[in-house]
Amino acid sequence: MKNTYPLYSHEYFMAKALDLAEQAMEEGEVPVGAIVVTENNQIIGKGYNQTERLNDVTAHAEMLAITAAANKLDAKYLRDCRLYVTLEPCVMCAGALAWSQIDTIIYGAEDTKRGYRHYAEAIIHHNKEVMGGVLASESELMLKEFFSKLRT
Repeated sequence: MKNTYPLYSHEYFMAKALDLAEQAMEEGEVPVGAIVVTENNQIIGKGYNQTERLNDVTAHAEMLAITAAANKLDAKYLRDCRLYVTLEPCVMCAGALAWSQIDTIIYGAEDTKRGYRHYAEAIIHHNKEVMGGVLASESELMLKEFFSKLRT
């Protein structure tokens, strides 16, 4: 995806996450990408779904991005960081994000089937910022394309 969004805007970082989702799709994975960004706008963690490749149901984009960011910081907490993910996190990922103490979660498309808000919205502490809908249509289009190809 050509990133023509203002530098360091939510759309700018979400476009980078969408690039990772595209990589996942090219590898036959559900197209979800995630990045972790510091308060200084440095990308310190990236991930895209790799559940098929790694034969691991926990290898979601968010989980891989959290691990990469924690390794980069050499710390288990991601305070003063934000996560950009192309699809609303599932309950597992929302739990990991809560444990990571990340400050902000920004997602693209809503996950009406497995999104955490439909099962356990309180898993994310009420003082954390959560924002959905950033480049949602781009994420939804990629997901629809992926699942449409699976059905044919």
